[in-house]
Amino acid sequence: MKHTIKLVGCIALLVVQFATAQKKSIEQWESMFNGKDLTGWTPKIRNYPSGENFGNTFRVEDGKLVVRYDAYDSFDERFGHLFYNKSYNYYRIRLEYRFVGDQSKNGPGWAFRNSGIMVHGQTPQSMGLKQDFPVSIEVQLLGGDGKNKRTTCNLCTPGTNVEINGKLEKTHCINSTSETYHGDQWVRAEVLVLGDSVVKHYANGQEVLVYMKPQIGGGNVDGQEIIFGKAGDLLTGGSISLQSESHPVEFKSIEILNLEGCMDPKASNYKSYYIKSKPSDCRYNKK
Repeated sequence: MKHTIKLVGCIALLVVQFATAQKKSIEQWESMFNGKDLTGWTPKIRNYPSGENFGNTFRVEDGKLVVRYDAYDSFDERFGHLFYNKSYNYYRIRLEYRFVGDQSKNGPGWAFRNSGIMVHGQTPQSMGLKQDFPVSIEVQLLGGDGKNKRTTCNLCTPGTNVEINGKLEKTHCINSTSETYHGDQWVRAEVLVLGDSVVKHYANGQEVLVYMKPQIGGGNVDGQEIIFGKAGDLLTGGSISLQSESHPVEFKSIEILNLEGCMDPKASNYKSYYIKSKPSDCRYNKK
C-alpha cells in the first residue's frame, strides 16, 4: 500500500513537472523601431521644446535609427535624447550600435564616440527647456579611439545614485569590465532592469556590470525647471531614451522584452518568464 501511495505521488509530481514544462513560454521580444520613421519616439534637445527635432538630429537612414549633425554649425552643448513613448518597470532591452564619422564641431572631448541608453528616466515633457540630461540611469555606450582601452556599457548617473556591494555609490561614471571595441564595428548592448532592485549591463552577450537600488540623488543635471523627485526615492520604472552627445551614432535591432505581466498559469496570456506579477493584465478564456 505504501509503495502504491509513493508511486501515485511520483506520477502526480511528474504530471505537474510535465505541465509546467509545457507552459514554458517563448520570449516575445517587441521591436521598438519600425525601420521607416520615428513613430513611437519623441525627441528632446537642449534649448528646444519637447518634440522639436532640431536639425533633423534623430532620423532614419537605410533602416537604421541614426544621430547626425550635418545641420549644426557648432554643437553648442545641444545634448539630445530620443524618448520611447512607453515606460517600463521590469524588462530587458537590447540593441546594436556603432559610431561613425567625425564628432560635431565643438563637441566636448569626453563625448568622442560617446552615446547611451537612458533607463528609469523622467519624461521629455517634464524636462526644462535648457535641461541637458534627463534624470535617469545611463548605460554609457563608448567606442574605442583605436589604441587605448575604453570599456562600454558603463554606468553614469545624471541626477541619480545606485548601490554597489551594499554601499551607496556616488561616483558619477563607473566603468564596466567589457572589452574595447575600436572602429566602426557593431556592438550588441543589453540591459536587464528589475524595478528598484537590480540592473545588469551586457556587452556582446557578456555580463559586464551589476548594481542595485537605483535612486534619486547626486547632481550632474543642469537646467531643471521642476526638480524631479527627491533624494533617496527609489526608481521603480520610467522612460527609455537614446542619446545625442555630439558624435554620429547608429542604432538597429532595438527590441524590448517586458518582464511584468500575468503570472497565473490558468490565464491565456500567462508567460513563464515574467518576473513581476500584474494580475490586472490576466485574461481568461470563457467556457
